[in-house]
Parts: sequence; structure tokens; C-alpha cells
Amino acid sequence: MLKSVDRILITHTGSLPRGAELNDLLIADEAGEKVDHAKLAAMIDQRVAYVMQKQREAGVDIGNDGEQGRVGFQTYVPKRMSGFGGESKRPFGQEWVQLPLYTQKFMARLPKTGKVFGCPECVGELKYQDNDAIKIELARFKRHAAEVKPRFPEMFFAEPSPGIIATTMLNAHYSSYEAYLDAIAREMSYEYKAVVDAGCVLQIDSPDLAMERVLLFQDKTDGEYVKIVETHIAALNKALTGIPRDRVRLHVCWGNWEGPHIFDIGLEPLLDAFYQAHVGAIGIEFANARRQHEYAALKKHKFPDNMILLPGVIDSKVNVVEHPEVVAQRIEQAVAAIGDRERVIAGVDCGFGTFAGWEWVAEDVVWLKLKTLREGADIASQRLWGRKAA
Repeated sequence: MLKSVDRILITHTGSLPRGAELNDLLIADEAGEKVDHAKLAAMIDQRVAYVMQKQREAGVDIGNDGEQGRVGFQTYVPKRMSGFGGESKRPFGQEWVQLPLYTQKFMARLPKTGKVFGCPECVGELKYQDNDAIKIELARFKRHAAEVKPRFPEMFFAEPSPGIIATTMLNAHYSSYEAYLDAIAREMSYEYKAVVDAGCVLQIDSPDLAMERVLLFQDKTDGEYVKIVETHIAALNKALTGIPRDRVRLHVCWGNWEGPHIFDIGLEPLLDAFYQAHVGAIGIEFANARRQHEYAALKKHKFPDNMILLPGVIDSKVNVVEHPEVVAQRIEQAVAAIGDRERVIAGVDCGFGTFAGWEWVAEDVVWLKLKTLREGADIASQRLWGRKAA
């Protein structure tokens, strides 16, 4: 995994806008409606090429396919794995229950999206079946990456954690939650290994490690939730067996929705659990208004010497484009917190297109945000290295 050896590298979190037409096709396909699959495949191909070029134009160093072919970052899994059916009864977060005017406004902004709630549940033994889908995705990604000039110095590919699959597609079959987690870890290891074998850095998307405190586990104490997080990380580590930790980065977030987030758990109680993950880098939200103070937790709980920090220095939920100087100062805070400029790669709090239709930031603003990320990283690099960034 690359480090910021002579300047601050930049990346993002994975999902990028898919465009209205592709959104509609993916949502219709997920719903079981009749879809022209040749047209869908062609449109995915076009959008992957497009978003990869846009990333490179913005100055992104470590890019990906924008998750253009997936209706949701984790909700695609039942299409590739047997054992799912029916519908999960996933609880709504407290802010949607306690703040009805906010909820009304929230729902009005998302008239049509891929499934976020109401996904299938686990009703039988899990078995990964569609071995070709991930190969097709990776081949398409690598093909278009070869066409981008200049080429990305490094590429990543995002995959959902066992924990977020377990908390989204609920268990109605296995004898225990832990047994269900282990089954998911066993079956998802195929995709994880495929990503690394293709030469990409594997990103594990794991909002379950922070977000689920206000969703599935909202009735737990913080201490009880930390124990659950440790269980999730143990399952992830099993799934990563045989994969070098320096080929894996972990993304953690508190949920990619524009809302109050007043019930979120803080970073500090979770950090020691995060450090148990067998990964080479951790991406954490720091840009939005509920997380900007959390650098203090990194100073209190020393960041591991064998990990890279991917601090979110761009807010993925608002259409305000950060000033480059703001970005630079946030990067400098991250460097100060861990004490090593080479182990900081600047990123974005979360994805810009978590689910098809679930987009808070307009597409033209997304590219401006990535551009200002580059500009801010260059300003920080000049100050941190005492010379203009290359």
C-alpha cells in the first residue's frame, strides 16, 4: 500500500454518483422489474470509464470504479449468495422516530432509492454461488484503469464487511448471531481474495463498527456495543485470513445520511477495538460537524505504527465545497494527531453514492469537492515538506 512519501496522497471512500438513468435501471433490476440487461451492462461500462476519468482529472491518486455497477454497497450480496429470502425488519434510528419534521424532509429528498431498509433476511445456509460477477467487475475496472492517463499509482476496490451484511440482512436461520457472522465471513472471503489477487487494494466498508450503535443495537449500552464491535472485527479478521494486512484498508463511518447524528457514539470508546483489525489503513470521518473534534481521541489512544490513517477531510453529505485552506488545515491536524506525515492519505468522510438514488451531493459538486481535496493536499504538502508538491 502506498504511503505519502513526498506529498500527501488523496483518495476517496468508494461510491460515486451513477447518474439518473443508471440509478433508475439498477433500482428497477433490484426490484425484479423487466430490465434490458445488455443496456444496463453497457451503461455501467460507460459510467465506470467516465467516473475514473473524472477522478484522475481531479487529481485523485488512489481511485476506484465508483461502485457504478452495484445498487448498494452491501445490498447486492443476495444476488450472489444463496440463503436469503423474505424481508428483514431492521429498526429505524432514533432521530427518525423522535424528530418527525426532520424525517418528513429527509424522505422528501429521497423519492426513489435502492433498498436501504426491507432487504432480504437470511433464511437458509449461506453459499456463495455467482463466482463470475466479481471477476467481471474487476476486469472492467482494470480495463478502464489502463485507459486513464496518467494512470492511477494505486487502485482500490470496495467490499462490504461481514458485520454490515449481518446487520442489514438479518439472521433468521443460524443458531446464533456469531454463527451467522462466521458464515458470512467464510463466504465473502471469496470476493475479498479476488480483489487482492487482481492487484487492487481491498477496502472493507464497515459502517457497522460505528453506525449500528443507533440502528440495530440502539438498545445496548456503549460498553455492550464495543463488545459487539470486537465480535464483528474478529469475524472480519477470519475473512481476511491469508491476505496481507498492507493490502487492506478499513472504512468506518457513522452513517452516510444528512441528519442530526445526535445519538452517535463517539470515536474514543471504539478506537482500541478498531486497532484489532488486521488491516494496513483505517478511514475515519473527521470532516463533518459531528466528527471534527475527534482527532483528540487519536492522541489519547495512540494510532498503531503499522497503520495508515485515511482521514475524512471532505464532507460527503453537504453541497458546500470546502476551501482548499480548510482541507489543508484538516490534513495537518491528522498528521499532528498521529505524528507521521507519510502515514496520512487524505480522503472523504463517506461515499457520494452509497445506494442508487441515495445522493446528498450533486454530481457536479462532487467533482469540485475532489478537486479542492487535491488543492488542499498540495497546500498541506508544501507546508509539511517545506517545498511545493510535485
